[in-house]
Amino acid sequence: MKVNLRSRLFSSITIAGVFFFIVSSILTSEPYLLMLTAAQLIFVPLMLQLLLETKKKHIIFNWIAMLSILLLQVVPSSTGQMVLAFIYMILTFFVACYGLKRFFQRGFTNWAEISIDIGMMYLFVGGLWFFAYIAGIDTGFSPLISWLTAIHFHYSAFLLPISLGFFGRLHDSTWYRLIVPIILAGPMLVAIGISFSPLLEFISVLLYIFAIYTLIVLAYRTRFLSYLQTILIRLSFSALGITILFSLLYATNNSFGLWFVSIDFMLKFHGLFNCLIFGMLGVLGWVLVPPKTKQDVWNFPVSRIRGALKGAGKQHPGLVDELSDFVDIKTLPKTIVHFYENTDQYRLFASVKWATWFKPFAVCYKLISTKLQQLNLPISSKRTEMTYKIRAVDQTLDGRGNPRAWIRQVKENTVFVAIYSQHKTEGRTYMNIALPLPYSSMIGILQLDAIDGSLILSSEGESDSGIYLAAGKALFKLPLSEHFLINETIAGILTAHHKMRIFGIPFLHIDYTINQK
Repeated sequence: MKVNLRSRLFSSITIAGVFFFIVSSILTSEPYLLMLTAAQLIFVPLMLQLLLETKKKHIIFNWIAMLSILLLQVVPSSTGQMVLAFIYMILTFFVACYGLKRFFQRGFTNWAEISIDIGMMYLFVGGLWFFAYIAGIDTGFSPLISWLTAIHFHYSAFLLPISLGFFGRLHDSTWYRLIVPIILAGPMLVAIGISFSPLLEFISVLLYIFAIYTLIVLAYRTRFLSYLQTILIRLSFSALGITILFSLLYATNNSFGLWFVSIDFMLKFHGLFNCLIFGMLGVLGWVLVPPKTKQDVWNFPVSRIRGALKGAGKQHPGLVDELSDFVDIKTLPKTIVHFYENTDQYRLFASVKWATWFKPFAVCYKLISTKLQQLNLPISSKRTEMTYKIRAVDQTLDGRGNPRAWIRQVKENTVFVAIYSQHKTEGRTYMNIALPLPYSSMIGILQLDAIDGSLILSSEGESDSGIYLAAGKALFKLPLSEHFLINETIAGILTAHHKMRIFGIPFLHIDYTINQK
């Protein structure tokens, strides 16, 4: 039933969009303006219909946007045109909010979905520039440049990231994950370069060329959902390989005065190729057989505790009851097992080492963490003892099974308040750790492995592994990762190396020495 409804919506939007476009083409005095009109009446509505749920409000938004663009060709007064352009801009704002909502429901995971999120957010920038063009707002550029910027953010910043995201639902590789951030950053870099620095424009176009041609190669190595879709998407991406060369010539002329390429030439060839081949064939290809998302749905339990910890009860001996719940302890030294099950019998010494590039951020955050008494690590790398206590936490307040809080201090300052629990997914038990923050909680899901006599705890494992931020009902995966390596160096003495990365870049390293009391 839902499939039939979606098919009927696609048919009605396609017919209406084409009809509105034909009417607009009759009424438009400047033919080149139709390239943006085609995106607004046909390409954008169809792509949004693939992404938005078939709810009444989403359908109404789509129709209002299309009608606003059509009426712009009919309404003679400048005030009326401003109102209609403003309505369109507001609707692009709602699309951007939906993209932002999608992102916050998932976070920094799955580049295909991130590409779609960013594309939806970019559409609002296109709506802003379109409004500026219609309203005649002085942006510091000519009206034509304002219009070109609007079309740039409809094609390069909306249609391309959405198409890239759909492609990512069918293809995932290291090369794909490399080119997605380049393509997503491209529209802003090119726009900034055009506005302020021809050299930056030239460099960004070179990066764009690398990413586009890599995408084309990947497309020819990927199996699509139908033969016709294969032809259409490959032609669509191949068209970008041609039009981006026109952009390179234009950028080269702006930077070095070579190979003069006029805006008129760019409109006739670059714009026409993007509209007819990239835009039309690409949208048609994805509408034929829309690929389904592969985004996992997280169902693991999350601590309900927010802000200061309350409900800490009697003393608890260890961070876990049985380490064997997580790993095969037969290959581990007995001291490691004993430490996790009888943590209160050990002393903990730590040396905190911040990456040089991150120290200014660490110093600024220290002003906040001192008040929060959470994630309150020392700035100095001097070896110091962390005292601690482990307390049982009221399960009815936390919501997870058998939680206990590990409260660590350096002198009088609390460094960490971490509430430990565990959960099982697909037969594997994960360590489920919550660090309460104001109105939220940072969640660390760690996978444990015993390798060559060492215990490894990592957020970069399988399935649920990761670091998240829980706020309200949202669970947002952060661009953070952590890795613990625990060894027994001398009988009865453990060392632990804790490394943290942000966007894959190391920023924190803590060395621990753990001695039995």
